[in-house]
Amino acid sequence: MWICKEWNEYKVLDLSSGEKLEDWNGYKLIRPDPQVIWNRHEFPDLWKSFHGRYHRSNKGGGSWEFVKKVPDRWYVSFEPLGLKFNIKPMGFKHTGLFPEQAANWQWFSKLIREAGRPINVLNLFAYTGGATAAAAAAGASVAHIDSSKGMVTWAKENLTSSGLADCPVRYIVDDVIKFVEREIRRGKKYDAIIMDPPSYGRGPNGEVWKIEEELFALVEKCMQVLSDKPLFFLINSYTTGLAPSVLSNLLKMTVVKKYGGCAETDEVGLPIENSGLVLPCGASGRWENK
Repeated sequence: MWICKEWNEYKVLDLSSGEKLEDWNGYKLIRPDPQVIWNRHEFPDLWKSFHGRYHRSNKGGGSWEFVKKVPDRWYVSFEPLGLKFNIKPMGFKHTGLFPEQAANWQWFSKLIREAGRPINVLNLFAYTGGATAAAAAAGASVAHIDSSKGMVTWAKENLTSSGLADCPVRYIVDDVIKFVEREIRRGKKYDAIIMDPPSYGRGPNGEVWKIEEELFALVEKCMQVLSDKPLFFLINSYTTGLAPSVLSNLLKMTVVKKYGGCAETDEVGLPIENSGLVLPCGASGRWENK
């Protein structure tokens, strides 16, 4: 499992009864997590004091309950890469940041820094720009693509907070598949691709995305926008039932077949403070040209 243990302003404090207790730079939030299938608290006293709890609804979605005041937004820094993120509790239990992805940020940041040449990164389903910020901080130019205007605005704010506002980043609100198809027609090339596809989603004009039906075709299209000497390819998945080895198979059938190199897949996770436990948080498939 790929785990980042270098967060100082974010921590998972305990897990129990389908929930995780997290500390987001001083603000404690309780959020649902389907991987927590036991009902024993390792540190029961920690659960007595929290700021907000997200309650799922039987009808879908849910809502936040706040027992202590929290600001409209606050900041969490990832000091190893010099990044600073805007945090805000929002619908569907999200906060605007997936801290487990820091393990991937560190991996590809090192590749970018040591490449010895300019690197142009395409970030698809780019959300609030954690990977965009990490790539830009490492010295890459980035095309940040997401279908949500609000998420793209949030990504710009994150780069500004991280002191990266002047970095060469293009922010584009678009359907990912349509954007890649246009880049193919334009003859545009990228040295690295990052994608974080949802299980299900809609584009800005109502385009429907289903990961089981669309992902392989998208990866195949991406082969046409990779440069002659690509640096890396990263696929993240939070889709329940999609085995990590599926991502490895996709990369081997596409990127490895065309460029060689090495593809590997594993779970990504977060360490639990003082317990020795690890919370699984999805899977990642990594390819690098080595």
